[in-house]
Parts: sequence; structure tokens; C-alpha cells
Amino acid sequence: MKKHGKDECAKSRMAVMDTMELLSGKWKFPIIVTLTFKTYRFKELAREVGITPRMLSKELKELEMNKLVTRTVYDTKPVTVEYAITPYAKTLSKVIKEMRDWGAKHRALIMAPDKK
Repeated sequence: MKKHGKDECAKSRMAVMDTMELLSGKWKFPIIVTLTFKTYRFKELAREVGITPRMLSKELKELEMNKLVTRTVYDTKPVTVEYAITPYAKTLSKVIKEMRDWGAKHRALIMAPDKK
């Protein structure tokens, strides 16, 4: 195993902590994954993800602030608002795929009957 210096370790740890803080909580990943497949209106997204409107509003504001989600307002009556992921958010696709694959393996391991 290659040894790393104290500074390299600290930088790596800081980068991971920044990512975890940005994407922390129960809802950010489900929202991003859902928006990966198509653009949604607010109520559609709330139903699809299974989140309360209040929590969705909070999470979307944070995701938009961090340039992971765009909010587009259309001048219709009533006003139409759509949410989509940004090209920057799409850079998380490898991370999400790895998490999905690991989660499936972990679920299979935990749910498998004990083989004694």
C-alpha cells in the first residue's frame, strides 16, 4: 500500500467531507437520481420521490444554490416551474452508479439467509 503524507491525507479527507456535507441528508440523492431521468414539475417531483413539499422546497433550494439543479419558470397561467439536473450534477453519475451497485450487493449480503 502506498503511503501518503499528512497533507495529502488532510486534503483527501477535506474533499470527502465537503462532498458529504453538500449531499448530506435523506433526500438529495433521491432527488438527483429522479431528475436524472427527466425534468419534473414541483408536485410531480414530490410525488415521485415521496417527500413533503416543505422538505422538497428546502432541498431544491440547496441543490440549486450548489449548481446541481436548475429551476425554470415559464410565463404561463398558472405559472409553470420545472426542475432539472445540471450538466455539473451529471458528473455524479459514476458515484451514483457505484453507490447503486454497492447497495445492491450489500442488500443481497444482508438479506441472504445464513449459510452455516
